[in-house]
Amino acid sequence: MNTPASDPDLSALVADLTRARLEAQPLPWPAAVPADVPLAYAAALAVRAARSAQGDSPVGYKVGFTNRTIWPRYEVYGPIWGTVWRSSLAHVDAAGPNEGVLSLKGLCEPRIEPEVVFGLREAPPPDCSAEQLVAAVDWVAHGYEIVHTHFPGWKFSAAQAVADGGLHGRLLVGHAVKLPAGTAPEALIASLARLKLRLYGDGVLKDEGVGANVLDGPVQALLHFVRELRATPDAPALRAGDVITTGTLTDAWPVQAGQTWHTEIEASGPVAGALKGLAVRFE
Repeated sequence: MNTPASDPDLSALVADLTRARLEAQPLPWPAAVPADVPLAYAAALAVRAARSAQGDSPVGYKVGFTNRTIWPRYEVYGPIWGTVWRSSLAHVDAAGPNEGVLSLKGLCEPRIEPEVVFGLREAPPPDCSAEQLVAAVDWVAHGYEIVHTHFPGWKFSAAQAVADGGLHGRLLVGHAVKLPAGTAPEALIASLARLKLRLYGDGVLKDEGVGANVLDGPVQALLHFVRELRATPDAPALRAGDVITTGTLTDAWPVQAGQTWHTEIEASGPVAGALKGLAVRFE
């Protein structure tokens, strides 16, 4: 990284972030207060390098705060991104029902977010268009990101959320729908934006959302992320096989062990019409 590893503020922040994750404890003050978003990304990337050196592997990215309807609730008014890890990623059995099990162990104040997830066939070209981006996508799926925070009560700034791993905790990816060769970008963009979703906790309807909530649609959210990633100093390049989740279609809802949550989806058109509701049980 360009930011000196000896920078005392950065070093203290990285140490605090690592300790909070490993011990599932709140972050201390004032060391856990990044001065700004660029410093927060520098800290997050330093944590990423250290975690990778310890044996975990980055497998993709989460994009957060793409849903404009929840910005005032959290007082974060723009998208952020973080790393998804091999240890935090789970896929449902492709041959079985669209359901999975996730452990909440080690997470602080976890919440569930129903999202649209993409898998890359190849890295899109620099400054890609929406058409080039869709051509680089291998599959689309419905998934759940389980977000959490080391700032008590879900009170944080945008910079703190970035430094805190983008709030990523776990990601469950449901059945993947392959993009046929030659998929028309306009049709995919429109069908995912129109997707409607209902979120249930233990059988009780909790929330409803639409694809357009996330920066006008999941493809648009993905395109925003691709450009933001490349604009972040020292950020890694996208790779074939990366998994990218594009933001919650509803608010984020608190979850606990023993609960079962599921979704119902209404969608039509290419790819979106094949996405199905997803169930998850928490341990």
